[in-house]
Amino acid sequence: MKTALGPELEHLVPAASSSFLQELVAVRRRMHIYPGLSNWEEHASLEVRGALDFMGVAYDYPVAGATGVVATIGSGAPVVALRADMDALPITEDTGLPYASLEDGKMHACGHDAHVAMLLGAAGLLKKLSENGELQGTVKLIFQPAEEGFGGGMRVVEEGWLDGVSAVFGMHVWPDLRSGVVATRKGTIMGASDKFKMTYKGKGGHGAMPHKTQDPVLAGSAFVQGVQPLVSRYTSPTSAAVISVTRFNTGDGAQNVIPASVNIQGTVRALTTKQGQDLRRRVTEVAEAIASLHGLEVEMEWAKLPYGATVNDAGLAEMLMTEACANEQVCEWLDEPTMAAEDFSFMASKVPGLFAFLGIRDEAIGTVHGLHTPWFRIDERVLTTGVGLHVRTALALLRRFQVPHEL
Repeated sequence: MKTALGPELEHLVPAASSSFLQELVAVRRRMHIYPGLSNWEEHASLEVRGALDFMGVAYDYPVAGATGVVATIGSGAPVVALRADMDALPITEDTGLPYASLEDGKMHACGHDAHVAMLLGAAGLLKKLSENGELQGTVKLIFQPAEEGFGGGMRVVEEGWLDGVSAVFGMHVWPDLRSGVVATRKGTIMGASDKFKMTYKGKGGHGAMPHKTQDPVLAGSAFVQGVQPLVSRYTSPTSAAVISVTRFNTGDGAQNVIPASVNIQGTVRALTTKQGQDLRRRVTEVAEAIASLHGLEVEMEWAKLPYGATVNDAGLAEMLMTEACANEQVCEWLDEPTMAAEDFSFMASKVPGLFAFLGIRDEAIGTVHGLHTPWFRIDERVLTTGVGLHVRTALALLRRFQVPHEL
């Protein structure tokens, strides 16, 4: 596994690389112990601001209507941006690690603590490059709150933090890739995501006399079956979509009683934003048609902020492979996108975007569990890899968007 910063950056870390890694690990673990949910990332924000103050890096706060921070290094054009998300998840940790979460029901189960540590490490190296006169332009470092379903990335855009920015880069640790591997793809890399909650309201009654009821369980079952053809028969075989019903709840009650209502929840995923919007409309139509057929009322609630597909600029993806990866770095093209979603999509819709995955999978140390699980762990050795990738990508972007001086 290659986790070095790369020979072109080693001179910026006079101490041994292992010492630099230890500092990154310490930052990440402090954040891991005190996770904050979306819009409540106070500890992470304090960690970021304290580190930036120590480095002498200027920043703006608060950002994205909450705890976000945007640091600025360098000056003049072009301006490029690097992004890390900061929020944790409402999950109870079950890793047994000595630095496990001390916050009940909260856990960094998606690696955002590692994302912040890597971007802070990049801030230190970019600051040295700027002081040495080796930074030709401006780099914004966006420490973003509320990625996990609350659209902090959209608020970053709405508040104007990407105005005048030529391109934005982000990365995510990824347990399906072996440790130290960087992977990306041209075009769509992550899917569009939407969520629904619905309630069928009928008339309950004795299970021995169903003809005297308006059975919402039967209608709900028909809905679960009825939405699947929207993928298997109404979505092109050359496209991809997922409709998953994840909750079906009739509440407490006796076994011989038909309930008066059923609550159903689920998620819709697609590879394009438009396809996601179309599926939202079609799922709603199916729900209403089944309600009408069974003589029921239906209440349908969709996500207030669906996430669009994350689409990489093809030229920037090629640049990552040819310029941003170090000589010893293992970089791979992804064969296919993932249906997982990211609010980086809002940023990549505003300016040219580039998103990549950083592998953390190592069976020998047990970093094999999926994102959003109580057992999720990362291979902390990859933190230096992420720092190096951030810095090299920023430099490559600055070169790419440099305006030639007139003679």
